[in-house]
Amino acid sequence: MSETTTKQRPGTMRLIDAVGQSMPPAAWVSILHRFSGIIMFLLLPFIIWVFDRSLESDLGYQYIADVFAGGIGPVRGWFFKLVALALIWSYLHHFIAGVRHLWMDATHSVSKEFGRVSALVTLGLSIVLTLALGYKLFF
Repeated sequence: MSETTTKQRPGTMRLIDAVGQSMPPAAWVSILHRFSGIIMFLLLPFIIWVFDRSLESDLGYQYIADVFAGGIGPVRGWFFKLVALALIWSYLHHFIAGVRHLWMDATHSVSKEFGRVSALVTLGLSIVLTLALGYKLFF
């Protein structure tokens, strides 16, 4: 009699297991696309507060400008600028990655090479634009 061996599935992958794996740029873009969406969702109350207060009146706009310059109570202005920078990056990355996905869907350009190159362009553009707007925000 011959025994048949069945191959066992490795089981579910834990986050700690994934850290050691090398991932292609497309995987990073996909993960960061989800993460940027979460950031935008969680900071939506901050966006609404800044938008509402700044459009309320000239004094409201000046108040928001003062918050970004000096802060509120123990929270310094640079913290509000960091929050705004996180929003800038999340919006830019989410938008560029979304355009990348739309382009792949519309043109059916689904190859390993296109995925790698478009992921690197997405990462590069979002970082460069964030740095440029961050420079404008802080200086």
